[in-house]
Amino acid sequence: MADMAAFGDAVTAWAAGDAGGLGDVGDAAEAADAARGLAARLPVRTVVLLEGASDAEAVGALAAGRGRNLAAEGICVLPMGGAMSVARFARFLGPLGLGLRLTGLCDERERDFYARGWERAGAGPEGFFVCAADLEDELIRALGVSRMEELVREEGDHRALRTFLRQPAQQGRTAQQQVRRFLGTKKGRKIRYGRVLVEALGPDRVPAPLDDLFAIL
Repeated sequence: MADMAAFGDAVTAWAAGDAGGLGDVGDAAEAADAARGLAARLPVRTVVLLEGASDAEAVGALAAGRGRNLAAEGICVLPMGGAMSVARFARFLGPLGLGLRLTGLCDERERDFYARGWERAGAGPEGFFVCAADLEDELIRALGVSRMEELVREEGDHRALRTFLRQPAQQGRTAQQQVRRFLGTKKGRKIRYGRVLVEALGPDRVPAPLDDLFAIL
């Protein structure tokens, strides 16, 4: 749904300006007004706050696999570009801002950022789901290293993986750690595999944080 994407873009533009990224307070105010207008016009009811684009790809892939159109259901999936932005997004979107329901996924090391952001937004310290390390780690464990290597081969990245595994820095790491590190070694690879890994999961293999998120959407 194009309008839901426009809402997400407006919120992202507001957040960038609010953080000083646009260099123009007027731009931030204009983006905030646009987001408010779209929120009033669209059936937006829930915002899923995610750390990055790879998480959004994973959520989108699972939604498609389960036959759900999140935008049509009034759910905006919003990657923030980092967990440290969560308080700003949550305050603008949550009970003290646009009054939307908040949920999301975060890495274990970012749990406190989310908890504080939720609380400061008037949403309480809960309502989001925590991955043991990060979502990629959860997905790799769910699939297993052998299946991951098959997927890497199917995606045409097997030579790059072999080269990566010969690096001295990778010696002594577990196979799961190596594959996880590999996904982040080329721009765009982690995002692409966010979708690939979810599409490869069996219906009973979805990691608990991701499955729990969908249970409340």
